[in-house]
Amino acid sequence: MPTNRTNRPLKLQFGLINHESCYLTAEAFGFKVNASAPSLKRKQVWTLEQDSHDPQVVYFRSHLGRYLASDKNGKVTCEAEVQNTDCRFLIAAQSDGRWALQSEPYLRFFGGSWDYLSCFTQVITEAELWAVHLALHPQANLLSMARKRYAHLSPRNGEIAVDRKIPWGVVALLTLVYLDGKYRLKTCDSRYLVNDGTLSAESRMGTGYTLELKCGKLAFKDCEGKYLSPMGPTGTLRSGRCTKPGKDELFDLEESHPQVVLMAANGKYVSIRQVSISANQEDETDLETFQMEIDKDSKKCLFRTNEGKYWALVTHGGIQTTATERSANTMFAVEWMGHRVALQASNGKYICTKKNGQLAAISDSIGEDEKLVLKLINRPMLILRGENGFICHHKNSNTLDANRSVYDIFTLHFSDGAYHIKGEGGRFWYVNSSGLVCSDGETPDDFSFEFLEHGRISIRGKNGRYLRGQGGTLKGDGATPDSSALWEY
Repeated sequence: MPTNRTNRPLKLQFGLINHESCYLTAEAFGFKVNASAPSLKRKQVWTLEQDSHDPQVVYFRSHLGRYLASDKNGKVTCEAEVQNTDCRFLIAAQSDGRWALQSEPYLRFFGGSWDYLSCFTQVITEAELWAVHLALHPQANLLSMARKRYAHLSPRNGEIAVDRKIPWGVVALLTLVYLDGKYRLKTCDSRYLVNDGTLSAESRMGTGYTLELKCGKLAFKDCEGKYLSPMGPTGTLRSGRCTKPGKDELFDLEESHPQVVLMAANGKYVSIRQVSISANQEDETDLETFQMEIDKDSKKCLFRTNEGKYWALVTHGGIQTTATERSANTMFAVEWMGHRVALQASNGKYICTKKNGQLAAISDSIGEDEKLVLKLINRPMLILRGENGFICHHKNSNTLDANRSVYDIFTLHFSDGAYHIKGEGGRFWYVNSSGLVCSDGETPDDFSFEFLEHGRISIRGKNGRYLRGQGGTLKGDGATPDSSALWEY
């Protein structure tokens, strides 16, 4: 059976690191390229695009929307606004995972350092090898191209299994940890995948993989030159015998939408155990979990069930899970009210909880029966990236940086509609009297999450202000959720 593919594959965006540990950089001035940057930031991000006719041919697009190119004399530029012959490259993956980039029309290799980049040599030396550092947000879902199934943690068997039609719940979230030029696959309970299929609490021999690209898909090669693939009836993810990646060894990384549970004013969880959606359950299971999908145009929210169906407004204000396609009746406006939310349907009415527990869009205003507690369940480990980089602990103080090329992993705890964010040493985030976000609190501060845009959240402190990046520092003084206060998570 085909997978119910609900999420989009992530664009392959990355940095390219040369033999001197410097990143390929596209400068805005004169559209020049060099290899001089010590870290991965916006100017060092490249997007891979495949040729529509020949999948072996690729194009490298800079953050400015221009394409890397080489002429017949080996001169390298990055000015082309559209793909042309000089922009065509081939990737020759090496045994250590690095790439050699070859001009497809002229069969010369691209390399060099600092401002001295060219594409003229006919042989591959150290100067023509580039390590690949993914620039995606590191938390994603993993789809096997052969099995059309998603990977997830199987706690009972102590493995990552590849047998889910839909990536559901916290167990489907994987974190890619980049360390010493290799990637680790980290589960939601903070264990690393070993190449024999077991899970380890520590990053050790056998947990590091180099990434290879084939036909736009990813393959993970272990320290012995073998590739990860799903094995056996449950699709146990481990290294097989293959030394070249085939379809069984290819994967897509897909964006991981927020998945939530909702508690109504009656203290019960909203559930799909009956035809009409009702707040009548004591426990959180897959039937009480919903995937939130933010419409990019309207910013309204859709709620998808684990069966792939959407909440929909039906006659007389009823809410049922009958829709298989998006429409106006499946979109709900969310009003963020601190530790509570209210949902407005396409009929202009607010959803309320009736005395029998059923949800119905019949209210003209927001009272206690219209308020819901919304709890994010699939981000126990929180990694935040803003417009200028990731959030990290500052090296010499208790503040937080908001412009780093590497990330710290924070843990998220839920408390009656609010979130507590914990960092190093078990200390908590808080906003001090100067409006700075600090990370050494002995007691937790309440933060509110607002899912305002596709793939991004805003975070409000208990002072009612938004967390934003300013001058490389995380502050808790934003009046509005502008671009500096939106975070990939």
